Amino acid sequence: MATLTIRNLPEDLVERIKDAATRNGRSMASELRQLLLQRYVTRQQVLEEIRNRPPGFPSATAREIRRWIETGRENPQRRGNFRPFQSY
Repeated sequence: MATLTIRNLPEDLVERIKDAATRNGRSMASELRQLLLQRYVTRQQVLEEIRNRPPGFPSATAREIRRWIETGRENPQRRGNFRPFQSY
């Protein structure tokens, strides 16, 4: 495995990471590793999650997804209020 060194982190950020690690029963390194693994998933992992979703989980067509993307591009103020299964 590779080693990553991050310099000049704000102290308050380091404290928040320490707190999260303590709450989750992990070391800081383990907490950060978990966050990175969750954030940078592979395409294969995403597809696997989709394939394994529970029965009855709402699905969307490619057309609906394109409409949501275009709505976000046309209305930047809506980006923080994304509701995928609600009609616009």
